Amino acid sequence: MKDVFNQLEKDGFVVLEDFFKPEEVDELKSAGEEFTTNLPPEEDRKVFNTVDNQQSKDRYFFESANKVSYFFESEALEEDGKLKVHPRISLNKVGHALHWLHPVFKKYTFSEKVKEVAFQLELIEPAICQSMYIYKNPGVGSEVVVHQDSSYLYTDPVKLVSFWIALDDATKENSCLWIAQGSHKSGVHRRYLKNKDPQAQELFVYDKPVAYYQQSSFRQVVARKGTCILLHGQVLHYSEANKSKVSRHAYTFNVIETQHVNYSRDNWIQPPKNGFPLLYSN
Repeated sequence: MKDVFNQLEKDGFVVLEDFFKPEEVDELKSAGEEFTTNLPPEEDRKVFNTVDNQQSKDRYFFESANKVSYFFESEALEEDGKLKVHPRISLNKVGHALHWLHPVFKKYTFSEKVKEVAFQLELIEPAICQSMYIYKNPGVGSEVVVHQDSSYLYTDPVKLVSFWIALDDATKENSCLWIAQGSHKSGVHRRYLKNKDPQAQELFVYDKPVAYYQQSSFRQVVARKGTCILLHGQVLHYSEANKSKVSRHAYTFNVIETQHVNYSRDNWIQPPKNGFPLLYSN
């Protein structure tokens, strides 16, 4: 395995090709597709959209941290929750505790391959704090705006690494990741915090307005099916809407260091009673 620690420190991301075998990817994707066969009732369907940040007012979203919850594309639902598209392409994502509550995702999240990468990254007591199955369905897969993962999962010092697994070929056409190489060296630009105003509708708010980033700072990072992209918590990245006819499924989870690191009590995801599950202990 290449020197992942030095490359992550240098570039803010690392591309590990053929991280999972085709049959392993197929098992993960099959588990993700199975969610579309047992959707929540119409009155319980919630949209996830990073553009208008509607979920900041949604208690369902904030209670999803240690559950398996369903989130739909805004273009997939009528106002009454009825589907405008086929169920197989209606979901935006399912999260946020797949790594612990679903046997297939748990198996791969705590696999020896993942543990080896964490060891190479010199993580001493890493824990998994969040996981998501992302659909990015053809035609309706929505944009994910420029962000840093540490805005939402802040630690002091910043010790966060995201594992992003391509379950389809992620291409320029079906909305692969755009990453600003080296941008992790500029610190955490803004944070997503508990709202201290008890009268406000928003449960969580950003402490600063969104910044403007030069498009020329980003480059597309294509990834074959089975590739793992490691993302430093501070690296800027985004993905465009998927207007192609091809899906771009991915499984992603976030790893934090817990030794000599403080996990912010203002983060939207808070650990369960027993703490976030430790990677090396499972």
